[in-house]
Amino acid sequence: MSRFGPRGPRPRYAASPPRSLWRKLLDYGLAFLLLGLLTLVAARLDRFETRKEQGTAIINDGDSITLGAERIRMRGIDAPEYQQTCRKAGADYPCGKLARQSLVGLIAGRPVSCSGWQRDRYGRLLGDCRAGDTDLNRAQVQAGWAVAFGGFETEEAVARAAKVGIWAGAFEEPQDWRDSHHDAPVERKHGMLASFGDALREFVRFW
Repeated sequence: MSRFGPRGPRPRYAASPPRSLWRKLLDYGLAFLLLGLLTLVAARLDRFETRKEQGTAIINDGDSITLGAERIRMRGIDAPEYQQTCRKAGADYPCGKLARQSLVGLIAGRPVSCSGWQRDRYGRLLGDCRAGDTDLNRAQVQAGWAVAFGGFETEEAVARAAKVGIWAGAFEEPQDWRDSHHDAPVERKHGMLASFGDALREFVRFW
């Protein structure tokens, strides 16, 4: 007797039946279809090139600028609308205009460069913008003149704790303010889910 146990007949495994001609043709057809789709996707990827704009900025409000002919909405942040008011020490104040002034101060007359590939429903480029070494998107949130809108949540928490900018008093979220003012633009949060939806929409548009 073997020390590994009694020897017996080895189990036999039935061979897989050969694939039919139709199954082979179906497999080949699916393979060619998948290859064609991948080729088409690769050909369309050039449509998602990052655009880069730079020059002297026209500051429209606390989170949007114009560079040349390109209108740019700063990605991941949401500043009070230009006509929006907030409340501090029992009185209203023009927080929308102060948010714009904050961005003017951050730019300080320097050339601005913005890059991005998404566009909002109004055709504006969603951009990450800089003036010199200053990350303008991040700095606006840090200064308390914009809320996180799909990015910069840590910077918002610090600004809120320090009670700077709009956090020094009471304010209506810019998105809520727009909802209650029907002549104001309607915008979506610029987070990962929105980015995926934009990418899908761009792909379908160029199909």
